[in-house]
Amino acid sequence: MGNSALKTHLENSQKTGVFQLTAKGLQEFPEELQRLTANLRTVDLSGNKIELLPPAIGNFLHMKSLTLNSNRITALPSEISKLKKLETLSLNGNRIVTLPSSLGQLKALRTLNLSGNRISEFPPGLGTLRHLDLLDLSRNQIRNVPAHVSELQTIEINLNQNQISVLTEEVSKCPRLKVLRLEENCLDLSSVPQSILRDSQVSLFSVEGNLFEVKNLRDLEGYDKYMERFTATKKKFA
Repeated sequence: MGNSALKTHLENSQKTGVFQLTAKGLQEFPEELQRLTANLRTVDLSGNKIELLPPAIGNFLHMKSLTLNSNRITALPSEISKLKKLETLSLNGNRIVTLPSSLGQLKALRTLNLSGNRISEFPPGLGTLRHLDLLDLSRNQIRNVPAHVSELQTIEINLNQNQISVLTEEVSKCPRLKVLRLEENCLDLSSVPQSILRDSQVSLFSVEGNLFEVKNLRDLEGYDKYMERFTATKKKFA
């Protein structure tokens, strides 16, 4: 991409607060964006070849949406925690293995998309994200959903297409959780905590493509209670 084209993009972004430059073969986060730290609200650099986010990402104090899907990012700098107004962080289709503990400081975050990375352990430290609506960890390599999941305040957790064989009953204690997606994992029927059906707020529990037939959920204690929640939600949106 030529300098003149980038200059035009920068000039437009100064007016609009939006910088979008997708599928242009960029190998690094454009340094020129540092001139716009006071203006930028939305950045989308999807479909490039970016491997690293610079620590200077922490200077974009007004940013609300950061989208870097389909790049080559392996890790996030701890400075990302300075983006106190960030509501959407989308990093689908990268090479991320772990998340910085400072991610829990993104207090305005509503959507965290991490689908299609290389995460093998359920990320700790996200319970402080009080406004989180969606945590998407689908298409990773997670095997176990541990007890600290109960700290999460999110409305939806997507864990489709992982390798999960262990699901803690603590997930039923998530106070706002309504949608739990666990399609195409390695769960036995005996691995499904009955408390999810009986005691939780979950009204959509999606488990197709595991090591049991979905119709066999009916045999578990609490299934009737779950179906009441499911049906009530369905009517609400009908």
